[in-house]
Amino acid sequence: MRIDSIKNGIVIDHIAAGKAKEVYDALDLGKLDCQVAIIMNCRSNKMGKKDIIKIDNDFDVDLDVLGYIDPNITVSIIKNGETVEKKKLQLPEKIINVAKCKNPRCITSVERDLDQVFYLANREKRIYRCYYCESKAEKKKD
Repeated sequence: MRIDSIKNGIVIDHIAAGKAKEVYDALDLGKLDCQVAIIMNCRSNKMGKKDIIKIDNDFDVDLDVLGYIDPNITVSIIKNGETVEKKKLQLPEKIINVAKCKNPRCITSVERDLDQVFYLANREKRIYRCYYCESKAEKKKD
């Protein structure tokens, strides 16, 4: 299988195999008016298998969202067919509207316009807690 290289855009690489759809949805890539290629289960010397997303346009990628999903993801900025910048991610200290608080008594359950804010409570275990009620973060479902 051959996927053409891109001239100007972004390559989101080293996505854990099977997580490309989650990244696609979290970044709202379906709303972009450009080509987006999702390559799943490609061979990788480093990871065994991995997913890759190629976006054939300049796009402001939310690195916090990607870092929350998987801090091992790399983001490459492509200009004129060359990689001009490669960004390594890390777990963000705070995420906003990326996860949803599951506590029915949390203020965010009552105040629908209130942002869902979580802070990194345990870096080793990748645990985020609600800023308002301390509940553990859960992936957001729309």
